[in-house]
Amino acid sequence: MTLWTVLSLLAWFPLQEASLTNHIETLIVEEGQMLTLKCVISQAKESSLQWLSPSGFTIFFDKHPALKNRKYQLLHHSNDQLTISILNVTLQDEGIYKCLYYSKPVRTKEVNVIVLATPSKPTMEVSTISTLNGKEVLLKCFTKGSKPPPQITWLLSNGIELYGETQHTFEQDGKKCNTTSTLRIHAYGENATANCLVRHEGLQGEKLVVPFWFEDLVMEEFSSVDINTTGHEQTSQKSDFTTEANPSSLEITKKKHGILLLTLVSLLILVLFIIVQLFIMKLRKAHVTWKKENNLSELTLESYRSRSNNDDTSSQEKNGRSFSHKCGMKYIITSYMERKSKNPKENIQDATSKQEQNHLPETNV
Repeated sequence: MTLWTVLSLLAWFPLQEASLTNHIETLIVEEGQMLTLKCVISQAKESSLQWLSPSGFTIFFDKHPALKNRKYQLLHHSNDQLTISILNVTLQDEGIYKCLYYSKPVRTKEVNVIVLATPSKPTMEVSTISTLNGKEVLLKCFTKGSKPPPQITWLLSNGIELYGETQHTFEQDGKKCNTTSTLRIHAYGENATANCLVRHEGLQGEKLVVPFWFEDLVMEEFSSVDINTTGHEQTSQKSDFTTEANPSSLEITKKKHGILLLTLVSLLILVLFIIVQLFIMKLRKAHVTWKKENNLSELTLESYRSRSNNDDTSSQEKNGRSFSHKCGMKYIITSYMERKSKNPKENIQDATSKQEQNHLPETNV
């Protein structure tokens, strides 16, 4: 039987042999961090060490990994020490881990691993309700995904810190919790504030704070608003109130300025959009006018061309007629002159004969 076969059997079949438990160690780690499990055996002889998961399966047997999972890493191995790490711890990694040292009897070290899930950044919902005695302000502070459930309190402007109506709702896995704290205000004075404080083990002595100024309720004229957390703050009540108020007021002021800036930017974008639309409409109108003028100029040019062609044709016809008339007259004159030059003698004879006839004496018969 090969070593890999042995490790596979150890991984899938939890050990059932008796062992001697020396002590139990507790480790608390936040979700997403790295967990380090260190097993050191004093006065150890050459023997084998083994780490078991909470479900009883082998993780490492000496320096050999039993599970093909990169989440488990070997940090150190020797005759008296076996140290491993678990990356990116989740709530499923919570439980009791065992380190076995195979001596006679088998010695066991147990480590109880507790995984903490820090709460999300809280949000505040503010609403006004109408009652017989007037209006009341209802403040709700909400956070989710924490393990164990967080502690939520309310710090008022007069320095009093109190609990509201707290409600815990667990998620489907039954480990993470969603928490809501509700505070009902019947009356408040000028410049009054109420801060929602969220404390949790995973915050390591710090807390999450959500401030609220009651004057914003009058200025904004709203019925509901969500306010996000401003971040971590140090503990102690008086120092909390003095150190939290100024940064919170700055955050609210920045938020108002941010809203005003966004409004101005939106108006500017709207104006630019309208200007662009008007420019496009004007450009289209100019294009239509230009197109009409272009078509009209083309028609005028075509008409001018047709008229010029007709004028050229008529002038050519007139020139042809006058030319033919002149040629005919010239031909007639030329023919006449030629005929006259060819028959001078005939003309003289005719004239002589006519004279002789005129000079003949008359006779009477």
